Amino acid sequence: MVTSIWVVTWVLGILPLLGCYLWWCNDLSYRLRLKLINSSRGANAKTGTDVIKLPPGHMGLPYLGELLSFLWYFKIIGRPDDYINSKRQRYGDGIGLYRTHLFGSPGVIACKPAVIKFILQNETQFKIDWPSVLLVGATSLVAVHGASHTRLRSFVSRAINLPQSLRRIAIMVQPRIVAALHTWSNQGTIGAHLEAKKVTFENIGSFFASLEPGPGLDTLDKLFTGILKGMRASTVNVPGSAYHHALQCREKATMIFRKELEKKRKKMSDGVENVTNDLMDGLIRMKDEEGKELSDTEVLDNIVSLVIAGYESTSLAIMWSLYYLAKYPNVLQKLREENACLHKHKNGEPITSDDIATLKYTNKVVEETIRMANIAAFIFRVATQDVEYKGYTIPKGWKVMMWVRYLHTNPENFDDPMCFNPDRWSEPAKPGTYQVFGGGSRICAGNMLARLQVAIFLHHLSIGYKWELINPDAKMVYLPHPKPEDGVMISFSKL
Repeated sequence: MVTSIWVVTWVLGILPLLGCYLWWCNDLSYRLRLKLINSSRGANAKTGTDVIKLPPGHMGLPYLGELLSFLWYFKIIGRPDDYINSKRQRYGDGIGLYRTHLFGSPGVIACKPAVIKFILQNETQFKIDWPSVLLVGATSLVAVHGASHTRLRSFVSRAINLPQSLRRIAIMVQPRIVAALHTWSNQGTIGAHLEAKKVTFENIGSFFASLEPGPGLDTLDKLFTGILKGMRASTVNVPGSAYHHALQCREKATMIFRKELEKKRKKMSDGVENVTNDLMDGLIRMKDEEGKELSDTEVLDNIVSLVIAGYESTSLAIMWSLYYLAKYPNVLQKLREENACLHKHKNGEPITSDDIATLKYTNKVVEETIRMANIAAFIFRVATQDVEYKGYTIPKGWKVMMWVRYLHTNPENFDDPMCFNPDRWSEPAKPGTYQVFGGGSRICAGNMLARLQVAIFLHHLSIGYKWELINPDAKMVYLPHPKPEDGVMISFSKL
């Protein structure tokens, strides 16, 4: 009996008090450290005032920081937008900056357009800092900075985003999308996320390295699944950890691509005319203003990093388009009408990227799908120096989390933001409020490629098929990416 009383006392009394004490002490320790830094600089030493003024917020518990609060909103109660709203209610809107300790590092959360724009446009003060740089590749576009980034971006953008590149991609990805939709109708019931991943990866394999469906591509798919899991894990490289497994998967995936690269190099040295014209070919052949080509390591790192960037994001966008169109039949009807006109005009021929540009409503559906999907809830940077912004300091070495999900779900930025309304894109979004692909010089290099694939999918979907959600009220999960718990199970058939 006495033991039970002590347990209850600890659980209901002492542990909460201890937690509050540690919570207070942790925040105080960071403020004292910064005050010591100020004193060591000799600034305002006589008055004792702080040179460094941190944004409002709290550092949470020792080691854990605010991780428990984050998990509460994102994982336990499934209300991710309330994570930021709780900070707004407690500390005020202010300039949209809050201090925190999250994902293993002290940092600041940025959630208003002006401060996010400030961060994105100051690359020297806020650089990308990948804890998993070994997974994306040290010489990849997403990992390098300065002149190296400018040079690589030029290579990759020309290989993906030029009009002639998009025309080639549109023709290349279409047959597999058409075949996948036909297969889905024969199956009758499918998991949209799983099936979208299959067709997306087949197209990536074809466009990136002319890899055809089969055991080799299936192996690559499994390897990239392992890599993606490691991207979200702690970077503890010990056997048995997700990160260790991801590094092994990355090495094996690179070896597969390296063999394809060696085959292409040999054909080129033998004078064999290239006929594949895939992304790897494009990266091999390109030269910069000084006539320099990419090294093999640069080619492979960028192939791997682009697969990582485009694989899951595109498949999730396709999944969400099926979900929202099933929920909003009025939108689907308008989509059908627009695409039926183009289909009749094409008379069975594949549509082109130029055709896609004429589908005004379809492109609005693409933008609204991507906005609502919020595939990346936040974008990471790290401060390379103490940065002053409107009276507050972002200390050197602190993580900066641009909470772009809040931009897209804030009613100040989008009317009735949780309603799927493609017609909102009849007018451009307010400046700085639409950041699904990032911004500044680091805007996603494959953003046009992703939009194109989703638009092509929507065209063939709307002219030939009908579907219904099997679990229309499925619970939502938000980690690692937002999606219905069932992966959007649908009954699928031809019109």
